[in-house]
Amino acid sequence: MMQLKTLQLIACISFSTVLAQTPATETIMTINNRAVLKSEFEAVYRKNNPKGTSNQKNLNEYVELFSLFKSKVFEAERLGLDTLRSFKNELSGYRRQLAAPYLTDKNTNEQLLREAFERLQTEIRASHILVRIDENALPKDTIEAWTRISLIRNAVLGKLPTTAEIAQYEKLLKNTSEVQKLLKGKDSSLYHIKLNAIKSLSSLYSSTSDPFHAIAPKTSDDPSVVDNKGDLNYFTAFDMVYPFESAAYNTKTGALSTIVRSKFGYHIIKVEDRRPYRGEIFVAHIMCKFPKNANDVDRKNARLKLDSIALRIKNGARFEDEARRYSDDRQSADRGGQLQPFKSGRYAKAFEDAAFALEKNEQVSDPVETPFGWHIIKRIELKRSNNYEEIKSELKLKVSKDSRSQMGRKMLIARVKSENNFKAFPKALDEFSKVVDSTFLKATWQAKAAEKLGNKTLFTLGNKAYTQNDFAKYLESQMTFRSTSEIMPIVKQAYVIWENEQIVAFEDAQLEFKNTDFANLYREYRDGILLFDLTDQMVWSRAIKDTLGLKSFFTSNASKYQWDERAEVTIYYCPNEKTASEVRALLKKNTSQKALMDKFSKSNIISASEVQFLKGENKMLDAAWKPGVLDQNSSDSQDKKVLVYHITRIIPKTLKTFGECKGMLTADYQAQLDKDWLEYLKSTYKVSVNQAVLKTIEP
Repeated sequence: MMQLKTLQLIACISFSTVLAQTPATETIMTINNRAVLKSEFEAVYRKNNPKGTSNQKNLNEYVELFSLFKSKVFEAERLGLDTLRSFKNELSGYRRQLAAPYLTDKNTNEQLLREAFERLQTEIRASHILVRIDENALPKDTIEAWTRISLIRNAVLGKLPTTAEIAQYEKLLKNTSEVQKLLKGKDSSLYHIKLNAIKSLSSLYSSTSDPFHAIAPKTSDDPSVVDNKGDLNYFTAFDMVYPFESAAYNTKTGALSTIVRSKFGYHIIKVEDRRPYRGEIFVAHIMCKFPKNANDVDRKNARLKLDSIALRIKNGARFEDEARRYSDDRQSADRGGQLQPFKSGRYAKAFEDAAFALEKNEQVSDPVETPFGWHIIKRIELKRSNNYEEIKSELKLKVSKDSRSQMGRKMLIARVKSENNFKAFPKALDEFSKVVDSTFLKATWQAKAAEKLGNKTLFTLGNKAYTQNDFAKYLESQMTFRSTSEIMPIVKQAYVIWENEQIVAFEDAQLEFKNTDFANLYREYRDGILLFDLTDQMVWSRAIKDTLGLKSFFTSNASKYQWDERAEVTIYYCPNEKTASEVRALLKKNTSQKALMDKFSKSNIISASEVQFLKGENKMLDAAWKPGVLDQNSSDSQDKKVLVYHITRIIPKTLKTFGECKGMLTADYQAQLDKDWLEYLKSTYKVSVNQAVLKTIEP
């Protein structure tokens, strides 16, 4: 049976001749001689009764409630519910969720939120040059990419490549994986493109007063550079990958950044401008487009069409209706011209400037020309917040989905390493790498290949050693077919992941002992699941499944389940007052329902239903409450019918059948089972409260 962490701690203290009890580990009560700590009781009590809202009476009442709660938990453990696979799986899932916030550096996370908020107050316009390189690239490919971006950055700054530097770069380029493969196939195009880009740096620099934007189109691997010359327009936090964003915000306006590595490769960034954040705007627009290579006549005709639309709107036509009829942006026209909310940097500069210049909602702009046509813009809403607390929850969500969320984990790993004397043995890893052969690329390599190495230690953390055999088993579990021929980079990358996972797992295993808040929260979930499962077994499901017990309970308590006096009523639904009067007259002559319905069957203008009413459910019936036809009609506004009520008989009080009262019966049976169960618990589990310790808890 799984033991509570707190009880393990009590056992250690109880049998120690050295350690003395601290206030947090004092026993506040025993239940059948099982100790319950003051810390556990106080944590739950404070959660439900914060300081300033409780009193001595609340405290005393809570002692009784808590002791009953713990008795139920101990009973669940006695029955072995904590050993069931279903319980363990459910608790394990909850634990992962609960542990997640504790397995990151909270200070780093708060700093990231503050940093993001501060950056959101400023928009940056920047240009970049990208040299693509995969995150897991081979060293020779990484060196080539680094050398290329370094030569490009130096050239932008006026330090042009020498003949020797170009020759050295050419050697690196020929040695790269992709170029080697293409050259073997007699394809030298990529080789010449990359080499010529570096050779042209001097002439590009000399031919312009703006070296960056002259060099960018010839050297950047970003496909958009052909159109934008590397200009990425305005952006704020979360618009770019985090390393790129940080480099941009940490570079002065007009300056060039250092080389930045992201998941896309190496960047150099030129910060063009900074301005206050304009917010996120929601607009609708109407566009009259002209061709890409439009002449003055094309632009004039589009403007005339737009002017006529704008005039109709000014004279009272609805913007949305005009957009649906006449806007050439058919994707937004169907929505009345509405675009998705956007920040700066999404659309053409003229369009954005006109949109953000609108001072109030519902305001419509003057005609605006963009490379795509003429537009008028209607502002719907502008969101802009400079209050950190207002958007903190939104920031948390964005940070959690962003690569910066890994910063907290990285800081945690660094801290755990420092606190637990982490020591790595790289020679053991190098030795291990030699036993991973080409079968690994085919996903057929086996961990036992490492056994001959002697299971040397790869790293130690605290008092625990992590060995070659441990890593071998992990590596075998991660195998998948790979097309690359290089094994070492894959193994080393897998090792880093494995090492980090083991460090986090080490911290995870210590949470109950290191963090009181987590220990209390985890215990609450554990005990709560046990309590739910036990109550379901003893009360809820038992009342539903125990048919014999339920019927026996019904037999013993049948007199409790009675129908009060009821009126059996036939309701006739008539199309109008005239027909209702005819129906009432026939009923007063004791015409049977069948004869009455037959009379109107040809016209099919009335219908009837039979219903039973308890007294108090219908005021008209309550006033009569005897067999006969009610003189007063009722109406059904929804179906536009006139209703005639005919009380056919008054049914006296009668006992309900088992089926008629099963719902209420089951609830009462559950209540009885719960009552019997509580009596059993109180008689079985003897509670002794340590009043001296209880008095140390302030209400």
